[in-house]
Amino acid sequence: MNSNRRFFLKTAGIAGLELAGIKVQPSKTTLFPATPGSGKTNMCGYAAPPVETVRIGVIGLGNRGAAAAVRLTHLEGVRIIAVSDLLPSKTEAVLSRLKARGHQPQSYSGTPEKWKELCGRDDIDLVYIATPWRLHTPMAVYAMQHRKHVCVEVPVAQTVEECWQLVETSEQTRKHCMMLENACYDQFKLLTLNLVRQGILGEVIHCEGAYIHDLLAASFAKDKYQDMWRLKENMNRQGNLYPTHGIGPVCQVLDINRGDCLDYILSVSGNDFMTGKMADELASEDPFYRSFAEKRYRGNMNLSILKTKRGKTIQLQHDVTSPRPRSRGYVVSGSKGTAVQLDGPGRISLARDIRPEEWKSYPEHEWMGPEQLHKLEEAYNPAILKRIGDMAKQIGGHGGMDLLMDWRTIDCLRNGLPLDQDVYDAALWSAMVPLSEKSVSLGPALVRVPDFTRGAWKSNPKPDLSLEKGGNTNILL
Repeated sequence: MNSNRRFFLKTAGIAGLELAGIKVQPSKTTLFPATPGSGKTNMCGYAAPPVETVRIGVIGLGNRGAAAAVRLTHLEGVRIIAVSDLLPSKTEAVLSRLKARGHQPQSYSGTPEKWKELCGRDDIDLVYIATPWRLHTPMAVYAMQHRKHVCVEVPVAQTVEECWQLVETSEQTRKHCMMLENACYDQFKLLTLNLVRQGILGEVIHCEGAYIHDLLAASFAKDKYQDMWRLKENMNRQGNLYPTHGIGPVCQVLDINRGDCLDYILSVSGNDFMTGKMADELASEDPFYRSFAEKRYRGNMNLSILKTKRGKTIQLQHDVTSPRPRSRGYVVSGSKGTAVQLDGPGRISLARDIRPEEWKSYPEHEWMGPEQLHKLEEAYNPAILKRIGDMAKQIGGHGGMDLLMDWRTIDCLRNGLPLDQDVYDAALWSAMVPLSEKSVSLGPALVRVPDFTRGAWKSNPKPDLSLEKGGNTNILL
């Protein structure tokens, strides 16, 4: 534990809750020798010096990293300088695709710490990390310490201590640490965010988010996740291990870290009804799976409830083993309307008394029809969708949201603008992993959520959706 960090338990109000039968476990709250924010750079709204050509090194060339390396070549002002993976076969496969796009990166592979040579280069501005979860924080910290901005796949950290380490390193080095939460760039979620900003849905009261995705077969596939890392992550753990697709977009509409702050979480996990059974069945047929048999695996469903300082509520769900259709379970419930998206097209309903005259025809408590929704999109789609929404769909990546995320990040770096997602978002959204595990393990129990902004959430600026600055990075088809 760092010598400059001490912890205390916050006990006010606990007795009353425990009398009601609810356990309360206040989380560790970090204290700093100086006044919060004193002598440090607030990375919310921080604009780094502009970089006309963003020189990138990509670490991790498996399922996400290889696609990202190629996708980035579709952006003006990008040069892929270096790529790295433990397996030489992965780097070789990506090099041929990058060369076809006019890039000639150097590769680093073959040993577990070869990626450090990439981070140590002087000709790289941004390190893009798409490795197994346990490597995210060590790699991001090392890259920032070597004067690189970092973009890191989700979740960016696995412990509260790692979250604080990322925050402190980003503040000290003045380097961006952005978690690659692509769900925030889903086109319907961007529309909803702008509807909230414009007051169309009224005061947001409650939100929901989820990650429902049947990965059971993929987790046991020998060639899907290097060294079966994803299956191993689900062993002997209970909680929401992959929360950011659900929590990220709803935190944006609730202005979390920028006007409101998460207060506490209560998390419950059911039993495992499928993963352990499949491990035992495979082990009986294939010796490879014997080490995975008779293990304790994460329950099929985890449910988490959160409350904010301003009294808003959030529900999160996580299930990656049940045979259900994929869903991110997105719900934004406001005082004047509601937006809902499970997967694919979203739906919107507005209260009758605030609808435009031409939309009053659809019944109370019903969803807008396609024509009405199209008119709403024409009026309220944010500038990024009007600028490159159609082109993003052409290039792809989860329906275009991967490209939208990359384009926006590169455009901000090229124009010296603050990023939409900062290190405080990365830390907070990732902290749902250890906080949910702590809540489940205690019975369940209420667990206090750390404030990674150290109070700055009260005045931090919201991300700019207007593209009044920047927006000049072209797409290269």
